[in-house]
Amino acid sequence: MAFDLRSALRSLKPQKHSTQLERRPDAELAWAADEAAIGGALLLDTSVYLDVLQGRTPQAVDDLLTYRLCQHSAVCLAELTHVFGRLDPVHPMTKSVLKAVGETIEDIPVHRLHSPDASVWGQAGIVAGLLFRLSGLPIGEGHERRFLNDALIFHQAGLLGAAVLTGNIRDFDYLGQLVPSVRVIFYRPAAR
Repeated sequence: MAFDLRSALRSLKPQKHSTQLERRPDAELAWAADEAAIGGALLLDTSVYLDVLQGRTPQAVDDLLTYRLCQHSAVCLAELTHVFGRLDPVHPMTKSVLKAVGETIEDIPVHRLHSPDASVWGQAGIVAGLLFRLSGLPIGEGHERRFLNDALIFHQAGLLGAAVLTGNIRDFDYLGQLVPSVRVIFYRPAAR
């Protein structure tokens, strides 16, 4: 197996964290508006795809998506394809939503779509559990699964040497506090 639990525990030190996480002030975070258009690779969080589809990305994000190398995660692919089973086929909006999501998925270059390996899964599991414990959120409301998906994307970015681009400020700020070696670039969705 390509996962070394002892090494991951030494690196992540989950037992050393005991205080509830608090979101850092905006001034301490990296924002898309402050980024140069030309720069390092990005790994897109699912929020980016959804905001692009809804026309809610600010110009700074559009510039980054145009000029930076964009990597894609199979985790986001799963979150996007979820709608093909989830949406009611008789709802009048379903057909157009599925068409737009399908076209987005078809636009992902195969050579830039990455699946998490065993190491990423193992580290993400530890960090997602830690994130849930330190978040103070209630059990049984889906937060743990959401945190696991976010942690998978986050650790994949670290493995790829890419920065995560996301509109999910709270969760990825928490992840960045727990594992500061992975860079995250944030944005707030624009009003339509």
